[in-house]
Amino acid sequence: MALPEEERRRFERLEQELASTDPDLVRKLQTGTPGQHPREAAIVVRGVLTLVAGFTLVVVGTATEVIIIGVAGFLLMMAGGHWFINGLGLYLGPKETKRET
Repeated sequence: MALPEEERRRFERLEQELASTDPDLVRKLQTGTPGQHPREAAIVVRGVLTLVAGFTLVVVGTATEVIIIGVAGFLLMMAGGHWFINGLGLYLGPKETKRET
């Protein structure tokens, strides 16, 4: 469905205003959506699977009362959480901080 000419001009005007007010956002939008690279998705998936495996080991360690299994599961959960958060950070992009001058 094509846009009427008036709406097209409005969108072009909005695009020009956006480009003049926030060029970094325009650059990010033009490069594509984040998370399209398989490596980024793989890191997030690896983190989630490791979290689930670690949680399973914690439950098994608690049920069998074998402390070492629970500790190993907890450490595995920590590693999975680290991978998940790092992968999610890659997906969302780096956070920008404002410097006060």
